[in-house]
Amino acid sequence: MFDSLKKEHIVAGEGFNRWKVPPASIAIHLCIGSVYAWSIFNPPLIKEFGVVAASADDWSLPSVVWIFSVAIVFLGLAAAFAGKWLEEVGPRMVGLVAAACWGGGFIIGGLGIMTHQLWLVYLGYGVIGGCGLGLGYVSPVSTLIRWFPDRRGMATGLAIMGFGGGAMIATPIKETLLSLFYKAPQYLGAEGAINVVTEGGRRLAEVNGQMVEVVVASAKQLASAPAALQLQEGVYVVGTGNTGAASTFFTLGIGYFIVMVIAAFSYRVPREGWLPAGWTPPANDKRKMITQNHVHIDQALKTPQFWLLWIVLCFNVTAGIGVIGVAKTMMSDIFGTTLPLIVNSAFAATYVFMISVFNMVGRFFWASTSDFIGRKNTYHIFFVLGIILYVSIPFAAGQVSVNPAVTWLVMFYAATMIIFTMYGGGFATIPAYLADIFGTKYVGGIHGRLLTAWSTAGVLGPLAITKLREASVGNSIRDLAAQVDPAAFQAKFGAGIDQLNQLVAAKTVTIARLMEIAPAGTVDPTSSLYNTTMYAMAALLVIALVCNWLVKPVHESHHMATDPVPSKA
Repeated sequence: MFDSLKKEHIVAGEGFNRWKVPPASIAIHLCIGSVYAWSIFNPPLIKEFGVVAASADDWSLPSVVWIFSVAIVFLGLAAAFAGKWLEEVGPRMVGLVAAACWGGGFIIGGLGIMTHQLWLVYLGYGVIGGCGLGLGYVSPVSTLIRWFPDRRGMATGLAIMGFGGGAMIATPIKETLLSLFYKAPQYLGAEGAINVVTEGGRRLAEVNGQMVEVVVASAKQLASAPAALQLQEGVYVVGTGNTGAASTFFTLGIGYFIVMVIAAFSYRVPREGWLPAGWTPPANDKRKMITQNHVHIDQALKTPQFWLLWIVLCFNVTAGIGVIGVAKTMMSDIFGTTLPLIVNSAFAATYVFMISVFNMVGRFFWASTSDFIGRKNTYHIFFVLGIILYVSIPFAAGQVSVNPAVTWLVMFYAATMIIFTMYGGGFATIPAYLADIFGTKYVGGIHGRLLTAWSTAGVLGPLAITKLREASVGNSIRDLAAQVDPAAFQAKFGAGIDQLNQLVAAKTVTIARLMEIAPAGTVDPTSSLYNTTMYAMAALLVIALVCNWLVKPVHESHHMATDPVPSKA
């Protein structure tokens, strides 16, 4: 049975229309590309027990964000180790395994959410699902490069466009499913009407003669709940509601598996030596560094070009992936307190959707553009323009905290959207860049190994943005607490300032809650939480720019023996 899935059994016959292959490739990438909408799951996962607000035993944001990071790490590892296997068995076999891993990863992750076992979510979505991401990512790319040797950039742009667009489709689906399965917790009453005490940092209230843990939800926190429920501000019992995350995972896992299996069975590969009718391979183009020679997959790792491109991809991805992982949270942090009438939960969700749109469009636009201006010049544009845009984000955040004008929101929005086009364009252009430098014979395997740069970036990006943000949050809370009247603090949180660290750990004290009792005129520090991160990302792009400038054609000593002249279709 498995032999019938291998490459030699799916070779296309004479007259096969190569344009039948891109839809299957796009379908698989649309499914696995939903990973970019991971930030939609952040709010419900950090409120699984509290539902309307985070409780003491709920998972923290950094621990949840790292699930996304693990998935990206295993994407790169799976792609690297499966590179040679892909060349041997072909895209159909790899596509089926990818479907089982990605769909199964959601199912296991859903079990982890249901039982509140974080390690199961990491294993399912992160490890197993991440392997599905890697396998599903490389198989369409290498297949399309062979079907479209005359339009490499466009071909890879088509496939990887689907990956960028996955979140565009997944965002409304995930939001709808979460709302469908959402169940509000038990409401006790307004904050002032319920006797709430604090013990060990937890908020407790009496229900039917027993003390139970509760959360106090503000209007801003309730804004993320389904609008149809019309929840009231006040005290809610922990553990009596449901965010709907587990059921959403189960539903998505089944749906993605079905779509990916159908797409995998649509794959065909061209026969050995096939070329598009009427097309003649151009001579070596030194200006665009396009070679007609081939470099073996193992030999490629011995060239400086591979490692320079590794750094180029790693730092380009690092600069964007950390932002994508917390996109919805960042938008709310920077503008939610300064422009609350505009930047609500619906606006933030739309922002995530638009990230996917520009990410997708950028993949096709920049990859296609690279066919005309060259891959190296395309990356030069990414880095020069990217440095300017990353530095502009802290400027906009600082200005909006002083002058809450929509102008700064527009500036931020435009800057980030252009960044995401180049982020997606970097992914779509790199396979063609590799084919230009190393030839097409082993480009699938070489591309898979280069994707370890993505794995590294999947750690560096979220690590930078969460650690630097966490440090900024801690400093801001301490600064605000020092300005607050101790008596007001005691009345608000039921404990003294001397218990600040304990209250912060239990999520009882937050910047938003402190701002409610801060002296008049106190500037909310929330909008500046990401400034240091943006400057750090701009610095990485400077290094990537230098590495890209150093890329030169591969020395002929690394080339394989000349292949026979291929026949035309």
